[in-house]
Amino acid sequence: MKLLVTGAAGFLGSHLVDRLLADGHDVAGMDNMVTGSPENLAHLGGHPRFRLVHHNVSTYIAHHEALDGVLHFASPASPVDYLELPIQTLKVGALGTHNALGLALAKHARFMLASTSEVYGDPLVHPQPESYWGNVNPIGPRGVYDEAKRFAEALTMAYRRAHGLDTRVVRIFNTYGPRMRPRDGRVVSNFVVQALTGEPLTIYGDGSQTRSFCYVDDLIDGITRVFGHGDGEPTNLGNPAEFTVLELAELVLQLTNSKSRIEYRPLPTDDPRQRCPDITRAKALLGWEPRVPLKEGLRRTIEHFRTIVT
Repeated sequence: MKLLVTGAAGFLGSHLVDRLLADGHDVAGMDNMVTGSPENLAHLGGHPRFRLVHHNVSTYIAHHEALDGVLHFASPASPVDYLELPIQTLKVGALGTHNALGLALAKHARFMLASTSEVYGDPLVHPQPESYWGNVNPIGPRGVYDEAKRFAEALTMAYRRAHGLDTRVVRIFNTYGPRMRPRDGRVVSNFVVQALTGEPLTIYGDGSQTRSFCYVDDLIDGITRVFGHGDGEPTNLGNPAEFTVLELAELVLQLTNSKSRIEYRPLPTDDPRQRCPDITRAKALLGWEPRVPLKEGLRRTIEHFRTIVT
């Protein structure tokens, strides 16, 4: 197929481009490099079935070739990024999604939205199934990301109902692996970089809050399955194995043989106490579930970070 991936130079976008090319597709990547990195795609220089377009998808997207699919992954996604870029985050969720949907409609192409577990906010239901409507503070500091993605989902469903557009929505839970940016505010990259450089590992709150961690290869496999064989309803993708933040910190210290200490700081506003996906739907619809255990995924991630921070 001929596919367009927005946010192609980001952590997930670049891994997705690799997988789509490996599957034999022609891929145009689009990114304005606000949070993406050209280094994530440098290995594709000269690839006959890939080209990179430097463009801000929050402005009109001109693409003059045929397309079979538009996969919309453009957005700041880490807390550091969307707290520093609140208006850009809202614009790419609203205007960027609108432009990407319009392109898909014009090209009679399938559309995929990369949504997030953040649509569930600080959940009152655990684990979170797709039927849960969420508990989001729309005017809090995290609301710029949460509500951008909730609006993007609503807009995607509106295009499906009003125009008959073939759409997919994936709600992505915590994902980690090579190509994460150091110090991007995500807990895995923060802990790994701090452990490798001998800095204290910063835990916000008492560390009892839980997260689920999905290795990037598993996540990308789920995304391609949803794109190829999913349906129009949102689908959770993540690892249902749940760990406290303190357990994660201790495991990172163990795997890095670091002497770093743990330092506790106040919990940020609206930080969710629990976050864990119910993946019953993905299992039943796609036969998908994560396969890489946290310890193995962390080993691979640590080896990547050793090459860039030490």
